[in-house]
Amino acid sequence: MKNDPHNDNIHHHHHHHSHLKTGTVNDKNLILTMLLNLLITAAEIAGGLLAGSLSLVSDALHNLSDAAAVAISLMALRFSRRGATLEKTFGFQRLEILAALFNSAVLIAISFLLFKEAVIRLIHPQDINSLIMMSVGIIGLLANTAGALLLRRDADKSLNVRSSYLHLFSDALSSVAVVAGGIAIYFWRITWVDPLLTILIGLYVIKESYEIVVDTVQILMEGTPKGIKLEEIYTSIKSLPGIRDLHHVHVWQLGERQINFEGHIDLEQDISISESEKLRRQVEALLRDKFGIEHIMLQMEYEGCPGRELLCCII
Repeated sequence: MKNDPHNDNIHHHHHHHSHLKTGTVNDKNLILTMLLNLLITAAEIAGGLLAGSLSLVSDALHNLSDAAAVAISLMALRFSRRGATLEKTFGFQRLEILAALFNSAVLIAISFLLFKEAVIRLIHPQDINSLIMMSVGIIGLLANTAGALLLRRDADKSLNVRSSYLHLFSDALSSVAVVAGGIAIYFWRITWVDPLLTILIGLYVIKESYEIVVDTVQILMEGTPKGIKLEEIYTSIKSLPGIRDLHHVHVWQLGERQINFEGHIDLEQDISISESEKLRRQVEALLRDKFGIEHIMLQMEYEGCPGRELLCCII
């Protein structure tokens, strides 16, 4: 008989922590980019009111969303460096999700208000100062391009920064549309282009914001992360030698990147703790290499749970 103690239940909790390496992300570039977007927002709102251009105001909304996105990126990077506390054992990653949800919901609401104003202007066209519209649009184009260039180098070091970089790049394209609209109004006096651009930009903002809302709600509801197939995980783990079953599984996402996994592994034989440790490491390697899950908590047991459903409701 082996010297290692045997138990009906072998409970082994293991946490494998992995944090996204932000490398040498330059906080100053993020701050400068945020200030540039706030400057564009102020300029486009002022220019839109002076020129009577609703599309400039709509584009200002888009730039304000970019400033918020960069601010969220900066906040997330700084808070993630603080780590966990006794009061917040998971750290502050959820702040990023909550801020993104709030920001996106507000943008959707404002976009619908701009739609209403755009329809009124389509029915009752208003004079627009195309020179101001073009001038402010060019300023927005230059500033957005500068901001995108500032974040380009750090975009490969952080998913959060990459998201902000793509936002700025798309904003530069919308500024091109505003400038083109100003040219059309200046040469051909087709003022309906302005509310039409407002609707198109608003639709784009709603599309982007809605996708963020869906993703953030999924994370806050602790739903199964995108790309994770529980049936495939079950089949893969159960196929390992020495493992009878996998049950009581929970997979959720803490923040934008960190995926958490917990589950009970039912062993085929009543083996020692040291032997079960080898199996646990195999399961962890499988989850990490095949499914990209880094934060793992496993309970190793032998005929420990009366119910062996894959999913177990928390009551």
